[in-house]
Amino acid sequence: MFRTMSKNPILWTDGYKLCHKDQYPAHTEWVYETWTPRMSRIPGISHVVFFGLQGALAEISNSFDEYFFAQPEDAVVAQYEEAIREVFAMTNSNFARTHQSQHIRDLHRLGYLPIKVKALQEGSLVPIGVPMFTIENTHPDFFWLPGYLETQLSAYIWSPMTAATIADQYKRLLTGFAEKTGDVNKVFTQAGDFSMRGMGSPETAYRTAGGHLLSFGVSATLSVREYLKTYYGATSDVMMYTPSTEHSVMCSYGEQEVEAFRHLITEVYPSGNISIVSDTYDLWHVVDHVLPQLKDLIMGREGKVVIRPDSGDPVKIICGDPEADHETVQKGIVERLFELFGGTVNAKGFKELDPHIGVVYGDSITVERATKICEGLMAKGFASTNTILGIGSYTYQYVTRDTFGFALKGTAEIVDGQFKAIQKRPATDTGNFKKSQKGMVAVVFENNDFRLIDDLNPTTIEQLNDSNLLKECFLDGAFVSAVSFKEIRNRLQTESIRVYGE
Repeated sequence: MFRTMSKNPILWTDGYKLCHKDQYPAHTEWVYETWTPRMSRIPGISHVVFFGLQGALAEISNSFDEYFFAQPEDAVVAQYEEAIREVFAMTNSNFARTHQSQHIRDLHRLGYLPIKVKALQEGSLVPIGVPMFTIENTHPDFFWLPGYLETQLSAYIWSPMTAATIADQYKRLLTGFAEKTGDVNKVFTQAGDFSMRGMGSPETAYRTAGGHLLSFGVSATLSVREYLKTYYGATSDVMMYTPSTEHSVMCSYGEQEVEAFRHLITEVYPSGNISIVSDTYDLWHVVDHVLPQLKDLIMGREGKVVIRPDSGDPVKIICGDPEADHETVQKGIVERLFELFGGTVNAKGFKELDPHIGVVYGDSITVERATKICEGLMAKGFASTNTILGIGSYTYQYVTRDTFGFALKGTAEIVDGQFKAIQKRPATDTGNFKKSQKGMVAVVFENNDFRLIDDLNPTTIEQLNDSNLLKECFLDGAFVSAVSFKEIRNRLQTESIRVYGE
């Protein structure tokens, strides 16, 4: 019924990017741009996790190889020309009629992306205002390319960096409570990524899940496994997930919930962990009437039966609602399960559920709600690790590129053989959020943090030698160096301690 949509990456850009080549001064030879988080809109976050560039460069270069360079020259050029004619015909017919496409033809004949990228190490926690990477052209005919690629690069990387930063915040929160009340080793699996269905696209979902998995080991986003194995050399144990039911499954049994639970834990999953959504009709009926009938089966199984509430106020459901009329609701699910199935008191003096039973809550969790849940459990004498939290799109999609003010901006050029430092500094930007760096940039490590040095030129930047931590990682369509997901995970763990303390 429909023709196949073109995947020509030369068209994956903002419309105004098609015009910019003609707008630069005559004899422009080189353009240099920097990627920087310019602000933090989340209280308590002063540094942003650098993650996703390697995957983005791999996806972009693969896309160009397959859908641009490997395609017939006339075909990809014709698609570009068609876009020019159709998009600008009614706003600037002269441009639409006279604009030349020779630069696209020349790029196709070159056969690779003539760009150089220098970057910090992925997994670094970078202060607001410090650039994470730079991009520049390596061939004078393609000075327009770094800016042209801005749109794709930004779309690929702002989300995984934002997710990785927020996941690190969750991990620090959960670790802090676990240190006080329970086993810190349980934190790695205490927060799962449940976000895929609420993300902007399948591609955004797996990149975002990659950011989550830097701090945790659980994700329901199956495609992230292939993403991390393909572009970051991840091993088969990069993520885990527990078999889980959904409401349509539970509804299929009608209201015979005892038999539904019994079938699931004896016939479908006679051993191993199983998560059962339990609020299809009445969560508190399940806790008070269904689970007691199945106690011996649950306690005799090898593995954990995880009860999953999925609606309501997660703080009250997990920790209890003192104002409720129903005694079980007053106590909350963790306390009630402890009464039913027992448990232990750990060395820190906090109660832990028997390992045969558990709780997961994955609806509309936020950092604020996670904090209240941990505080509520702690106040009741329970370890914060008694519940697993599902972090979904309410966290990872409820953000924008402006959450950390990410931007790729030109800061230096060579025009007619002369180096020129340039800078964006709007007078109306009273907070100086949009003020760019000036000239070439370096990042050094001083006083236990990354520091920007800008207003450099090709001579002064070379004089910094190895102290400049922006290292070449991608050159002319190929990686100069690559990093594994394990390395990035380990680096972030060290970096989080460096920035925020134990």
